[in-house]
Amino acid sequence: MKNIIIYFLLLMAVACTNSSTNNQVLLAKIDSLQKQVNNSYKPGLGEFMSAIQVHHAKLWFAGTNENWKLADFEIHEIMEAVDDIQQYCKNRPESKQVVMLQPPIDSLNKTIAAKNIQAFKSSFVFLTQSCNNCHKEVNYNFNEVVIPTTTPFSNQLFTIPKP
Repeated sequence: MKNIIIYFLLLMAVACTNSSTNNQVLLAKIDSLQKQVNNSYKPGLGEFMSAIQVHHAKLWFAGTNENWKLADFEIHEIMEAVDDIQQYCKNRPESKQVVMLQPPIDSLNKTIAAKNIQAFKSSFVFLTQSCNNCHKEVNYNFNEVVIPTTTPFSNQLFTIPKP
C-alpha cells in the first residue's frame, strides 16, 4: 500500500510538472501571437479616405448614368469604409466626426433604391458638402472634395451593361 501511495504521489508530481511546462509553452505562443497582432498592418485614416474618394467618384458616374446596381455597390463601399474608420482609427479624433456622413448616405441609399436621378444628384451634393464640412471640422479644409467632372477610371464602364 505504501508503494501505491508513493507511486501515486510521483505520478501527481510528474503531471504537475508537465502541466506547468504546457502552460509555459502556451504562454509563449500567446506572447508570440500578440506580437504578430501588434505588428500587423493597420490601414491609416488616409488609406480609408482615399478609398472613400475613389468610391465617391465612381458613385457619381454610376448614378448619373442610372446604373443603380453599381451606384448601390459604391455607396455600400463608402459605408464600409466609414465603419472601418470607426473600428480601426478609434484613437484619431477625426474618426468621431465621420458620423456626419450618415444623413447623406441614408439619403443616397433612398434615392438609389427609388432610381431617381434628380434626387440622386441632390443627395450626392449633400454628401460632397458633408465631406467638406467634416474636413473643416477637423481642420482639413485644405482638402476640398468636388463633384467629379471626368472619371479617372478609363478601364470601367459606368453605363448600364448590355445583356
